[in-house]
Amino acid sequence: MIWMIMGVLLVLWLIGAITNLAGGIIHILLLTAVILFLVQFILNRRSI
Repeated sequence: MIWMIMGVLLVLWLIGAITNLAGGIIHILLLTAVILFLVQFILNRRSI
């Protein structure tokens, strides 16, 4: 589930970077995706 969200956010970021539409919002979404990835990675690492 987290990978799908990150993929969608990455695609939206790429579209925003290419077309320069709503640049600030796209970068906030990318930052959110990176934070979610790091949280998921840390939580999975602790459970092992």
